[in-house]
Amino acid sequence: MDAALLRIEAGENFDSLSLRSVARAAGIVPNAFYRHFASIDELGLALVEESFRTLRAMLREAREHLPPEHVIRRSVEILTNHVSEHRHHFIFVVRVGSTANTVLRHAIRAEIRLFSSELATDLARFPALRDWTTEDLHTLAGLLVNTMISIVGAMVDAPVVAPEADADITRTAEKQLRMVMLGAGQWHSDH
Repeated sequence: MDAALLRIEAGENFDSLSLRSVARAAGIVPNAFYRHFASIDELGLALVEESFRTLRAMLREAREHLPPEHVIRRSVEILTNHVSEHRHHFIFVVRVGSTANTVLRHAIRAEIRLFSSELATDLARFPALRDWTTEDLHTLAGLLVNTMISIVGAMVDAPVVAPEADADITRTAEKQLRMVMLGAGQWHSDH
């Protein structure tokens, strides 16, 4: 998995990765690849799952254990720290999300829908949102998740060693999410 991530970060397109090139980069013979994965797509699916699973759990925990006024700041911290620590994974996700590989694009969309669905459920517990319709909660969750996706894209596009860029991205991300929530505070389902 690491070998595939490094090849993608180096600029290779996932669709053009070959089983042989990944095996060679991992230091194994091509037949050994099949002990771990049935195909390159299966490797990609494992990478998608690994990229999102821990992040989703950490964000869910922050929403469960923090008062609403602290959730945005902590969620942005979790997101930016996780993306920084697992940069290879998110370069992969961003690049594969725009390739011709429908299997992986659908897997990424499914993960994003899961993020959004879990967030909508958690938003319903916030006192200011308890009376919202399910549709409105999902719409708000979608806005928040899309904002977070743009944060990931900005981080992946930023130079690797640029703490000031990360600080700017973090500051902007928190401001964007707060603006969305301030606007949400004015929303009434009868609009």
